[in-house]
Amino acid sequence: MLGSITSELDKLSPRFEVKPSQIRILKTPSEFCETLKDKISKAKKRIYLSTLYIGKTEHELISTIRDALTNNPGLRVSILTDALRGTRETPNPTCASLLAPLIEEFGDKRIEIRMFHTPNLTGLRKSVVPKRVNEGWGLQHMKLYGIDDELILSGANLSDDYFTNRQDRYHVFSNPEIADYFECIHHAVCKLSFSVSPSKEPAGYTLSWREDNPCPSPLDDTKAFISQATTTLDSLIHISTQSPKQQTEGSSTIVYPLLQFTPLLEPDTSTELPALQTILSALATPAFANSKWTFTAGYFNMTPTVRQLLLNSNPAHATVIAASPWANGFYGSKGVSGMLPAAYSLLSRRFLDAVSSAGLGSKIQLKEWRKGTVNTPGGWTYHAKGLWVTLPHQSAPSISLVGSSNYTKRSYSLDLEANVLIVTKDAELMKRLGEEELWLQEHAKVVDRDEFARTERRVGIHVRVAMWIVTVLGGAL
Repeated sequence: MLGSITSELDKLSPRFEVKPSQIRILKTPSEFCETLKDKISKAKKRIYLSTLYIGKTEHELISTIRDALTNNPGLRVSILTDALRGTRETPNPTCASLLAPLIEEFGDKRIEIRMFHTPNLTGLRKSVVPKRVNEGWGLQHMKLYGIDDELILSGANLSDDYFTNRQDRYHVFSNPEIADYFECIHHAVCKLSFSVSPSKEPAGYTLSWREDNPCPSPLDDTKAFISQATTTLDSLIHISTQSPKQQTEGSSTIVYPLLQFTPLLEPDTSTELPALQTILSALATPAFANSKWTFTAGYFNMTPTVRQLLLNSNPAHATVIAASPWANGFYGSKGVSGMLPAAYSLLSRRFLDAVSSAGLGSKIQLKEWRKGTVNTPGGWTYHAKGLWVTLPHQSAPSISLVGSSNYTKRSYSLDLEANVLIVTKDAELMKRLGEEELWLQEHAKVVDRDEFARTERRVGIHVRVAMWIVTVLGGAL
């Protein structure tokens, strides 16, 4: 059964055959933080970090990078973040102003800081859209943390909440080929990004388009920028890794990199959405009837296509995990964003209505994750996303999707996303994937349609307006 899926995935994506012991699954934000900083402190040759942003007060992380550069003269560091998110507080402290001093200290031969700017926000539109909402036009959303021959792939950014009280997923791949591959992806996007330099100006940094970039900036010539991006990235997304040596008969575990680079590709040859559709479509076939699956996203706004494929899957049992309104990162926010938790509740209710209409109420359940209340002592937010599939007659998942994607319209049209799909026959790795699937539900409880009839869950007209905004923007940030 796995072979029928991998034969289709082989047409979409490179594949890496790995030892199950080369995949380690972390459980908590603090474990993620400690593992990341420990590996950075011991780095010998390379560090590359792709993230949406680094928190402007993450001085300990910067000190760890600084110490690693000081202690290892052969070490080179490359950091890629998003330009809109990373500079929006200027001239107050920003991600950019936090990172720029590293270049002044170590030089641009040893450390580069790049910031990606979407080609969807240029000209007059860029000049009139407020900074607080301009990231609705697209972001660098990958979370790739490469250190020497290892890669930590996650949905977590690099800031205090992701290190302490924001639950996500974190997989460590101790495999040099995977680390090499994603480094190529990282550097390809860096070459399509602005360079950060230190400055004596109040902002503390400048953004510039380097002369050695392979194309004009997206702000100067969007068409030429996308054309070069397509040439650069398409060959990497679909690079062949299937040598006879790698196509070992009976290999127990395969890792497929899945990338969604829609705003940079014409035509769009991204692989994440096609791979997800391949898996979910397979579950709807008779051969996969009575499989089990768990699906989760940090923001409950899956595309209509994904939702319908989940409903078509004919599972023996299935679980969807969503953040409770009190575990949503926008809970308590000012303005329109503060209405988003209720808007996601409305989407959850509509999902349960669809489950009921399809006659699947006994097979598909919705759980809401909550650990305390956001912005109060002991309160956590929920940001995990992914898919686990357990095939008929198996007791644990043999397929798991992990990465940065929220499976929303914006994930598939506006943002840059990086994920991997793990396909395994190894009993021990399946057991560990199953444990991850379960521990993410330790703070989740089943909710039904009656839950949304409660007074505190009713949705007013103002929230429906927020719901319209979510629909227009295609999801959450």
